[in-house]
Amino acid sequence: MTFISKTPHADVVLIGGGIMSATLGAFLKQLEPDWTISLFERLDQPGLESSDPWNNAGTGHAALCELNYSPAAKDGSVDPSKALLINEQFQLSRQFWSHLVDQKLIGSPKGFINTVPHMSFVIGEDHSRFLKSRYEALKPHTLFRSMEYSEDHAQIAKWAPLIVKGRDPKQRVAATRAAEGTDVDFGALTRELTTYLGNNGVEINYGHDVTGISRASDGGWNLSLKYPKSGEHSKIHAKFVFVGAGGGALHLLQASGIPESKGYGGFPVSGQFFRCTDETIAAQHSAKVYGQASVGAPPMSVPHLDTRYVGGKRSLLFGPYAGFSTNFLKNGSYLDLPLSIRPSNIIPMLAVAKDNMDLTAYLVKEVAKKHADKVEALREYYPEAKDGDWELITAGQRVQIIKKDPQKGGVLQFGTEVIAGRDGSIGALLGASPGASTAVPIMIELLKRTFPRNFKGWQSKLKDMMPGYGVKLDENPDLAVELEKATAASLQLESVSASR
Repeated sequence: MTFISKTPHADVVLIGGGIMSATLGAFLKQLEPDWTISLFERLDQPGLESSDPWNNAGTGHAALCELNYSPAAKDGSVDPSKALLINEQFQLSRQFWSHLVDQKLIGSPKGFINTVPHMSFVIGEDHSRFLKSRYEALKPHTLFRSMEYSEDHAQIAKWAPLIVKGRDPKQRVAATRAAEGTDVDFGALTRELTTYLGNNGVEINYGHDVTGISRASDGGWNLSLKYPKSGEHSKIHAKFVFVGAGGGALHLLQASGIPESKGYGGFPVSGQFFRCTDETIAAQHSAKVYGQASVGAPPMSVPHLDTRYVGGKRSLLFGPYAGFSTNFLKNGSYLDLPLSIRPSNIIPMLAVAKDNMDLTAYLVKEVAKKHADKVEALREYYPEAKDGDWELITAGQRVQIIKKDPQKGGVLQFGTEVIAGRDGSIGALLGASPGASTAVPIMIELLKRTFPRNFKGWQSKLKDMMPGYGVKLDENPDLAVELEKATAASLQLESVSASR
């Protein structure tokens, strides 16, 4: 790697070395192998920010256990549509990863994905009724056919011993379990993808800041580059730019000046987790156990006790404990939030501040929470947890989207959003969860919007890579079972039973 990019021109520039840029780069290398691509990452390795397994992106979101994707309506009913959508999207991600493994374009899948059952676990009468309704709404669907439900302490203990041992046997609890759930180390997957890109002609530049972006006279983009270690500066011209810089994407998108960027703001939320690396304890828990968020808490603050595989080692993670910081990246600046304010987004940001006082109160309460209180929250899910077995770690930053709203002035959006310039020369991704788990369908959507003329010709290749592309698997049970088995075999996962 040179100190500063040696390529003055590229067909495509990818800003950010996380799972989104790596996924887009992998797609383009498959679809247009002759295009020149350059990737720029400000840190010294790929996947160290939001894609890092200790920075929130390790679940493998498939809506099997995340209750916020299927909330209860006022009448107590549960709409399964969003959970179904997210599961369909994750199946597409699995198919693409399987293709890369089958073609030997990336290494062993055991380095980034492992079978870990997904569970929902709730306490109390009302929450148990809700979970039963959710189970009944999802169970009839093909993609959720293996889901099990129980309120029996003994049965739940067989699924996840740590959450039952030491619990009051009279306490009303309920749980669902999907045995086919997975744990994904998106940092490891990102490194596999960037290695593939680097071995196939993509110029990979680490330790490089993209400090500016401006429209070129030919309709492309001129990017200003800096290599902080030497103080060198350079420029590169690109026909197409993808701003996949996580929390840093908003500033660069604003700098581009495209009309589509107007009105967007960002609300950063930080967090902490308890981590246990004691192999004896970790061996007793093989599940991702998600609960209910507390009143006023944002969706990404849903408590969960997770099994994680990082670097081949099994650990446990519990959290998150929400916090607040004004930086947009874990390695960012405290000036990120104030410097993101523009005339076009100040009204949406003020409207969001006015309409989300409960979130503000929640964050204040969380920031003030004492260590002992955090341990007590852990014991709600693991009654016999010992403080000394756990270390508190700081997770990655999440920047939630603030956008214009004709009625309210502005809304806070918990999700991801693709933004594309009208001429297709620039695209960006803002937002957070489910994020990494749905990187594949998100990047397909970006390709569709930014390369409309090429996209029709790419359809057959996309279908070759992902046989379920363009199909609703939940409505095609035979194909769903076939692809589930095939991807499980490729990714060396335990296959779910074919019974429905």
